[in-house]
Amino acid sequence: MVRYTLYQDNRKNSTTRGMWYGRAKMTGETGLNTLAQRIQRNCTVKRSDVMAVLTELVEVMQDELQAGHKVKLEGFGSFKIGLNTSGAETPKAFTPTKNVKGLHVLFQPEVKKSADGTRVKTFLSGVQVAEYDEYDKPDEEEPEP
Repeated sequence: MVRYTLYQDNRKNSTTRGMWYGRAKMTGETGLNTLAQRIQRNCTVKRSDVMAVLTELVEVMQDELQAGHKVKLEGFGSFKIGLNTSGAETPKAFTPTKNVKGLHVLFQPEVKKSADGTRVKTFLSGVQVAEYDEYDKPDEEEPEP
């Protein structure tokens, strides 16, 4: 179950100021070692072998991404590098040192079609959502005009 907490948009110049939104609340973290142990339980491969493969996967993916390649893991999704840039007045004025402000990794989960033709992203099929119950919930009062 994916849990959420509520928060209010309090930005001064926002057109949605005062509106309430949900934000996903992670309730734990799972690392490579735990994943390897669970994979070992589900197949004939030993945890140490799974760890070796997953560790190498991270290194190879880094090499491929930095070479400008999209990395697609069938049944999982695709990874690629994205840029944070500032604008330049002309194409000639754009330079990496001046205009590239940062890098990030983009992930797109694989999409499959269900029996009724609906597109469903891997990892989201059958997910349920509920409010996280261990935080200070906002009051139920009506907002001031």
